[in-house]
Amino acid sequence: MALAENGRGLTGINPMVGAVLVRDGMIIAEGFHEGFGNAHAERQLLEKSDQKISANDILYVNLEPCCHTDKKTPPCAQFIVEKGIKIVVYGLIDPNPNVAGRGIQFLQSHGVEVIGPVLPEECARLNRGFVSVMRNGRPWITLKSAMTVDGRFANASGSPRLMITSEEQDRWSHLFLRARHDAILVGIGTVLADDPELTVRPHPLLRQGFGGQAPAPFSDGGRGEPYRIILDPHFRIPLTARVVNGELAEGTIVVRKEPEDSEEPEEPEEKMRILEKRGVRILTIPLNRDHKILNNGSGYLPAEHSVTFDWQSFWQALTTPSGDFHGISSILVEGGSRTWGAFREAKTVDEEVILVGG
Repeated sequence: MALAENGRGLTGINPMVGAVLVRDGMIIAEGFHEGFGNAHAERQLLEKSDQKISANDILYVNLEPCCHTDKKTPPCAQFIVEKGIKIVVYGLIDPNPNVAGRGIQFLQSHGVEVIGPVLPEECARLNRGFVSVMRNGRPWITLKSAMTVDGRFANASGSPRLMITSEEQDRWSHLFLRARHDAILVGIGTVLADDPELTVRPHPLLRQGFGGQAPAPFSDGGRGEPYRIILDPHFRIPLTARVVNGELAEGTIVVRKEPEDSEEPEEPEEKMRILEKRGVRILTIPLNRDHKILNNGSGYLPAEHSVTFDWQSFWQALTTPSGDFHGISSILVEGGSRTWGAFREAKTVDEEVILVGG
């Protein structure tokens, strides 16, 4: 699993996988899935190994070897058989419906002894984003907030820049939350109020990589920072916002509503053109019809305070690879309060982290 960690931030919606080949209790070869579309861990290990396979060699892998051909890379199970591996130990049955035990069956039908699952809970936790995409059709969602010791949230925006936590808590948040999610998400209110960068603060563990075997995903050797997702139905994001300027722009995704979803005039094309030229991705997602709000004359809140996107369309856009975008399998939702509420109401929160400060 430590080897698999080296693929964090690089595999898109695909799983992080590590593999080791053991002979007489000693590791003689190892590999990991280095990035979306690259060779899987098992194939990488067996292709680069100069060792002649022995009947007693054991291949350890944290995810069931794949067996299907509907993907960018050849099936690993067949390659394992061709290379003469006779014993395979795996950690987790692949939740991909195209695999789901078929890789194990293929190996067993070709005379390979298969042992597992071994530590399936730990392996599922490592790849919780991939597992969520396969089982739920959406990324793994973590809500992060901060509050005072007496239970009060600092303000209504829920801004990730609120200074109610200690430096140690902030470092932990960057290392174990931001750096371990594919994307950081906030509502437009947080951007307008605080103009955050939504980046990962440098840390020694990030420079050397989580597994210690390859460049860290959030360094010059990896993909870069997690994506920044801004929920902005009315397309109010200013061109001066930090997240859409400089080198941060290419990793920012602005999510806006379809213009026909309201009586407002269409947003100027010039703004979209400028943002897209900077490298900002703009997703146009329809609104959730069940949550559309009437105007002030009806006695309801204005739409901008309670509008939500159509979740199915939103998830599909985020988990569908296209060009150099390889999909998002985990999201850290940092605020504000209306954004937290939207995710809670949709029952899409998998984990919630509350940092308690002074």
